Amino acid sequence: MLQENLIRIYEQSFRDNRELPALTDYFKKETFSYYEMAKEIAKLHMLFEQCGVKRGDKIALIGRNNPRWVITYIATITYGAIIVPILQDFNPNDINHIINHSESKLLFLGDAYWDVIDEDRVLGIEAAFSLTDYRCIFEREGDKVTSFQKNIVKHYRTRYPRGFSADDIKYPEVGNDEVCVISYTSGSTGFSKGVMLTVNNLTMQLAYVLPKRYHFRGSRVLCFLPLAHVFGCAIDMLCSLGAGTHVTLLGKIPSPKILVEALAEVRPNVICSVPMIIEKLVKKQIFPMIGSGLIKTALQIPLIDNVVYSSIRKKLVATMGGEFLEFVVGGAALNPEVEEFLHRIKFPITVGYGMTECGPLISHRLYTDGYVPTSAGRVLTDFCECRILSPDPAHIPGEILIRGEQVMKGYYKNPEATAAVLDEDGWLHTGDMGTVDADMNIFLRGRSKTMILMSGGQNVYPEEIEAKLNNLAYVLESLVVARENKLVALVVPDYEQLDAAGIPHSKLEEIMNETLKELNTLVASYEKVAYIELRPTEFEKTPKKSIKRFLYR
Repeated sequence: MLQENLIRIYEQSFRDNRELPALTDYFKKETFSYYEMAKEIAKLHMLFEQCGVKRGDKIALIGRNNPRWVITYIATITYGAIIVPILQDFNPNDINHIINHSESKLLFLGDAYWDVIDEDRVLGIEAAFSLTDYRCIFEREGDKVTSFQKNIVKHYRTRYPRGFSADDIKYPEVGNDEVCVISYTSGSTGFSKGVMLTVNNLTMQLAYVLPKRYHFRGSRVLCFLPLAHVFGCAIDMLCSLGAGTHVTLLGKIPSPKILVEALAEVRPNVICSVPMIIEKLVKKQIFPMIGSGLIKTALQIPLIDNVVYSSIRKKLVATMGGEFLEFVVGGAALNPEVEEFLHRIKFPITVGYGMTECGPLISHRLYTDGYVPTSAGRVLTDFCECRILSPDPAHIPGEILIRGEQVMKGYYKNPEATAAVLDEDGWLHTGDMGTVDADMNIFLRGRSKTMILMSGGQNVYPEEIEAKLNNLAYVLESLVVARENKLVALVVPDYEQLDAAGIPHSKLEEIMNETLKELNTLVASYEKVAYIELRPTEFEKTPKKSIKRFLYR
């Protein structure tokens, strides 16, 4: 158990940084200082009291990233209650189920989401509040809460007759062993589970990140990942607020144009992203530029190539605001071709590894600290242990096991699922396959559940074949499956690329036959694909954009 405590860190940060900007809604241009945020938290604590919320009660939260989403989250955990953040991409049935399964007592949500809530199904919800202005939009019985919230300013002034001071920023003791978040995952296995994260699990994220100086007093972050997912939540929000960082929130998935404009305006000191964003930028804009004409010729000339690569790096860094220490990728594997190119031009990018059950960090290494390309960083050995279930962990992939400060308490109301991944010695069986070198750098191979055992006894990791296939022309995305002991590639063509090249769709079969031949020159003999099956539409995905593989087996 760590000595630090998340609640105490926030208490101190909000006092020390009270005059600094804390949260800004990028589109509304609404900003809360740390002091203003602390005042809103105090008002919510009064509201919780009025609603009879006790320590350990659950409060559900769904909506786009905005300052009041963040304030609700922080107010809940600093009160001693448990926040249940719900991904806004969940379908209405899942949203209603999660509210019920979590036994949430209160609900905070964006106005548009009230339309998908069936109040007759979520009978445990006593009141619901808008994330636009915290007004009460539903009360199960009577109007006491509605009336209290309408007069919250009056109640607030009665509570703090001399005004709200830094000394009033004081929160109850919440032990590191207490659950403060239940995060519902919707993985590629198709089964959603409520991950119970403790104060200790979240404190560990700050204990690792803050000394790295990603975030510091007065630094800047542009948050465009959904905060209901642990990666964006931990790095962009939880760690930022512990440091005195100014967090600018993009409340919707941005177009490339809007994202570039926002990066130029905010000039973040660190950028956290899923692979898709940097991959699209490189594959759609940079690769075509360097693959033809004078630039292609220049890259064949020693010394000149370094000048060209340096120019590309400078422009790419400038496009993203120009002041970031590192571009951190998480949530999925980075395309190998894109990663190799970015390291060739010395772009400061690293890939980390984590999972919701670890809140999320398991491994990472600073770009300036010797990050090893193709790895998922170094195991955070100051906070956890790592084992590979393999006779030769450095060379033969095995399941990755983690034991340490960040490992969840278990799955909420699901002891069977908990026992399946957490053994009696405290080891979390991640389900991920990989190797680890002598310096504890992790190299991921794929999921144990997706690994295909061929008749010859070889282990095939479909993700590795898919990464190669997705790099080939006119392939938007792919999925490799086993059929009758043969490997088959399900491919969604890149129709946009075809149309831009003036190629009629009738030529697709011919093109994919050539693609199949090229692919099979890039893989091992036992990884050769028998045939390609075209799919007319994109694969169904989880909220974090992983393909739901179980639908296509």
